[in-house]
Amino acid sequence: MSMSFERYMLDMVQPMRDELTRLGITELRTADEVEAQLPNAKGTALVVVNSVCGCAAGQCRPGVAAALGNETTPDHLFTVFAGQDKEATAQAREYFAPYPPSSPSIALMKDGELVHFIERHQIENRSAQEIAAELTAAFDRHCN
Repeated sequence: MSMSFERYMLDMVQPMRDELTRLGITELRTADEVEAQLPNAKGTALVVVNSVCGCAAGQCRPGVAAALGNETTPDHLFTVFAGQDKEATAQAREYFAPYPPSSPSIALMKDGELVHFIERHQIENRSAQEIAAELTAAFDRHCN
């Protein structure tokens, strides 16, 4: 019995999705879901652009998980998956201007406006603890 490449990719990527959803982060899988949530999210919203790359596994997702242990956290938690849910990711990136597309990346929004952004190049050469520290500082500054 052979498995299709698409099924293989879904099986391979699911644990990467689960790593964030089990933290209570809501996946936005379509452009319509992004549009229904991001511009209407009152208060603060964290948006994690997930990815299959090593820095997403080693630094980004663990950094987000650690930051969510902070006393102060965003009101809403969302994720899109670059390379998998392409339309949703493209739609979410519309809110991250002037930053160019990068994955993984982490956005903090307040009342639909971007207030803090961590690009891939700020993730790949830092530890999960350093990313968590930056996020918790941003949470403490913007999530009141």
